[in-house]
Amino acid sequence: MRATRVILFLLGLSTGATAQQVSPVIKAASAILVDARTGEVLFEKNADAPRAVASTQKLLTALLIAERGDLDSPMQIEPVDTQCDPTMLYLKPGDSYLRRDLLNALMVKSANDVARALARDNAGSVEEFVEKMNRRAFVLGAEKSNFVNPNGLPAEGQFSCARDMAKIALAAYEIPEIRSAAMTKLLQFQYADGRTVPLQNTNRVMRENDFCNGMKTGYTNLAGHCLVSSGMANDREVIAVVLGSSKPRVWTESANLLRFGLGLPIRPEPTPAPKAPAKKKTKTKRSTS
Repeated sequence: MRATRVILFLLGLSTGATAQQVSPVIKAASAILVDARTGEVLFEKNADAPRAVASTQKLLTALLIAERGDLDSPMQIEPVDTQCDPTMLYLKPGDSYLRRDLLNALMVKSANDVARALARDNAGSVEEFVEKMNRRAFVLGAEKSNFVNPNGLPAEGQFSCARDMAKIALAAYEIPEIRSAAMTKLLQFQYADGRTVPLQNTNRVMRENDFCNGMKTGYTNLAGHCLVSSGMANDREVIAVVLGSSKPRVWTESANLLRFGLGLPIRPEPTPAPKAPAKKKTKTKRSTS
């Protein structure tokens, strides 16, 4: 039965809802909530609308890296790996790292140079890796997506949608190495020269809610605030995708989608603090003598 439902979801045919629950209000541009065990769709909004998805597409990058395996073997950083914009770990050409350590850093800190390094190491070049991304996405049923780079930085012709990102997340969720990295709240990353820096997970929903166990944040001016999140409670597991939101709404909407799918109480939106009345300007009286 599980396999049948997952196949239906990949084909975009499975829908459903959590019984006797009022779905949360979602003001993000698009969103979807799926059962991580069956693939059943529990909620959706504009789920097929094409959008930039920013660093959430690093889930696909991580999936390809983890599926290849050999994570405990070293790889060397090349000059081409550093040719990207922040966020970066500022890896130095010639330094060597285990693939597993870079995969963990990719999921926790979302470093763009790490994404390029892993992609180039995996396929020989970033361009060849992008071809692998699109082939893998197509096999997963993510047919309304086109990826141009491994890190989600803005690029012409790059887009996905909430439904496709859920399909990619569903596959990534099955990989223990990705699950472990995605749920790491604080990573002590050691550079090749021995320096160690703490990397805090960018997923605020996971940091603040015990039921959340991943997965990946994203933000660019074009994409807005995005989050693919996963959760587990009450013998349920769900994955939520929220795209084109604002901050802090992306956190509250994602958390409420997870709560909805897990059968937990949905929290009301915080009431905006009233604006303080504008102070009247007073004229200073001049004295004469």
